[in-house]
Amino acid sequence: MLDRSLAISFACIGAAAGANVLGGMFVARREWDGRVLRYFVALGAGFMLAAVLLKLIPESTRLLPEAPGYILAGYLLIHLFEHTVAPHFHFGEETHHDHDLDTTTAIAGLAVHSFFDGVTIGSGFLIDPALGFLLFTAIVLHKAPEGFAIASVVLAAHGTRAQALAAACIVGAASIVGGIVMAALPSLVGWALAVSAGVTLYVAASDLVPEVNKEGGTRVALAVFAGVVLYAATEQLLTLLGI
Repeated sequence: MLDRSLAISFACIGAAAGANVLGGMFVARREWDGRVLRYFVALGAGFMLAAVLLKLIPESTRLLPEAPGYILAGYLLIHLFEHTVAPHFHFGEETHHDHDLDTTTAIAGLAVHSFFDGVTIGSGFLIDPALGFLLFTAIVLHKAPEGFAIASVVLAAHGTRAQALAAACIVGAASIVGGIVMAALPSLVGWALAVSAGVTLYVAASDLVPEVNKEGGTRVALAVFAGVVLYAATEQLLTLLGI
């Protein structure tokens, strides 16, 4: 049963990493629609907020009494990376042309995000398959925009399309590394889930929601609520399926 759960976990992590690459491919080939991207970001924001507040935080505190401190540490870790290592991070296409834009730091910052995506999914499956599927769904909704982001940063720095796609692949690979770490060190699941809760909360509330707020109108706001509804529907479906 454990081997089966591990296999499903890595299949989900691989699919999430593949979404990074898919997002990078769309930007590299110019086959993209900015409005569609923003609606996916809004949907992902709602789903992730619901997942972290209704599942990740309660589950991590159940497993680890000192979880609130680790949740805060995870939140501050990504805050630090985004304001020092990767200050050029955006979830949409990069439209300015800065010759001094350091793509290495941008890749490093998003790779840290992506690493914890893999840790989060892997931790979820170690605890319960239903939790793993919920977290996978939450994460995969923002993985393609993540691929959009890093590929557009590379292109804005006058990199080639091949380099843009390679950057998306590196970010996706970081998720797989995170999954491998959790498979190798399952005893750290409580700590990892708490830190991942903080990371996920930051990505949802401090990255995705501000990006959504750039789009005017009611529909994109309703897409955030739709993400919450999708979370509830997904949880109910998993319960009905006995997962």
